[in-house]
Amino acid sequence: MVKECLNQLGLTSVQAVLANTVVRALLGALLIYLVFLIVDKVVKRYIFPWLEKITGRSGNEFDDKLVAAFFKPIEWFILLTGLFFALRYLPLSVSADNIIIDIYRSLVIGLIAWGFYVLAAGESVLSREIKEKFKIDDILISFFSKVVRFIVLALAIVIIAQEWGYEVNGFIAGLGLGGLAFALAAQDVLSNVFGGIVIIMEKPFSIGDWIVTPSVEGIVEDINFRSTRVRAFDHSLITVPNSTLAKEPITNYTRMGKRRIRFHLGVTYNTPRHKLEQCVVRLKEMLDNHPDVHPERILVYFEQFNDSSLDIFLYFFTNTTVWEEFLAVRQDINFKIMEILEELEVSVAFPSRSIYFENPQVVQNYSMQESPEE
Repeated sequence: MVKECLNQLGLTSVQAVLANTVVRALLGALLIYLVFLIVDKVVKRYIFPWLEKITGRSGNEFDDKLVAAFFKPIEWFILLTGLFFALRYLPLSVSADNIIIDIYRSLVIGLIAWGFYVLAAGESVLSREIKEKFKIDDILISFFSKVVRFIVLALAIVIIAQEWGYEVNGFIAGLGLGGLAFALAAQDVLSNVFGGIVIIMEKPFSIGDWIVTPSVEGIVEDINFRSTRVRAFDHSLITVPNSTLAKEPITNYTRMGKRRIRFHLGVTYNTPRHKLEQCVVRLKEMLDNHPDVHPERILVYFEQFNDSSLDIFLYFFTNTTVWEEFLAVRQDINFKIMEILEELEVSVAFPSRSIYFENPQVVQNYSMQESPEE
């Protein structure tokens, strides 16, 4: 039928044969691609849901994440393979055929790298059971996730370059010859990278911890090759080089087991001794029985005679280290202290100074000099 149509167009026998071959090749290529398109639909609709059910019943998180990471790359691999075989079916020249093979191999390498890149993203490469068993910190996972993704991209670029005939070994040798100049130029970068490694290995803080250093205070959000990002309490984002952070003393308030409260309660000098003793006893009993006060060390003593007050020293710890909860506990304790002082009729002292004149005549003369003239 195709031959009859071509004859009707007035083509010669040779031209008709060539046109017939081209048309058959195009139809065959289209049919091949349609077959792979159907395979892709079957895989997306039936194969992957079936794999997700199997991995969901395994009780292991890694296989679930593996299937999810390679879902898109496999879908594109099927379509790319269909296009590859369809183009190979066409009567192309040898040079065009070789270019198609190189492009196909490069794209397949890119798809494989894509799957591993997604798999290495964040915490997806490790299951919750593995992190809990080996006590792997979130900041360690985040840092080495970036390292793995960088390695995946570098390997993919190197392999694709080799597929296109580039001499990668010569490039690496060139890096060796220029290594000294590169090291001098990248000295700050390398110091930050090694600073990040020191922070990760020693683990003075984790992502989400509240830290204080001479240069920054806030909540740790992320650590990468060069720097650590800290969210300050005014919601500004501070980026600190890892080399700077590794050399500074770091106070981690999130890892406090308990939070200290230490202050002096000053009462007036006209407080009788027995009321002062009752006040110390009542305050000690209140702290001992408070559910949010850590029972390990509670100190309440009449410590000193201050300039304008009799000072009672209070020293104890709260069970919580969360800032808002700590403030709520401290407020409750302050109200209970006020209640005890009101029941004992003891007044809180405030800074004051009394002046005494030994000669009454001096006071009278002073008053006369200060009186307004009539």
